[in-house]
Amino acid sequence: MKNKTIEIARKLRKNLSPAEKRLWPRLRDRRFAGFKFRRQHPIGAFVVDFCCPRIALVVELDGESHLERQCEDKAREAFLVSEGMLILRFWNTEVYDDLEPVLEKIYQTCVTRSAPSWPFPSPPTPLPGVPGRGEQETDTLPHERIE
Repeated sequence: MKNKTIEIARKLRKNLSPAEKRLWPRLRDRRFAGFKFRRQHPIGAFVVDFCCPRIALVVELDGESHLERQCEDKAREAFLVSEGMLILRFWNTEVYDDLEPVLEKIYQTCVTRSAPSWPFPSPPTPLPGVPGRGEQETDTLPHERIE
C-alpha cells in the first residue's frame, strides 16, 4: 500500500493542477519564511497537496471536483486530524484571484504552530541560602553595602 501511495504521489507531482503550479513556487525551497513544504506528500493512504511536516500543517487546494467528493474528503480529513495534522483548505479560485491573502493565512498558521506553547513553565525557585548560577557567596545581606 505504501509503495502504491508513493507511486501516486510521484505521478501527481508531475501533473500539478494550475492552482498548485501557482502556489508551489512560493512555498518551495524554504522560501516561505524558512518553512519547508513538500508537494504531493503521502500521509498514510492519502496524498496531500502541500505539507509542512515540522509543524504538522497540510494545505489543500480544492476545485469543483471536491464538490462531488465531500464524504471522501471528510474521511480523509478525519484521518489526517487523527495523525495530528492541521488542514487549511482553499478554493482554486482563491489562489488565482487572491494569492496574497492565501499566503498570509498560511504564514500566520505556520507562525502560530511553530511558536512554543504558552504559558512557559516558570523557572525553578532557588533554594534559600544556596547561591544560584553566576552568584557568589557573601557574608553580607543584599541591602548592605560593601566598601
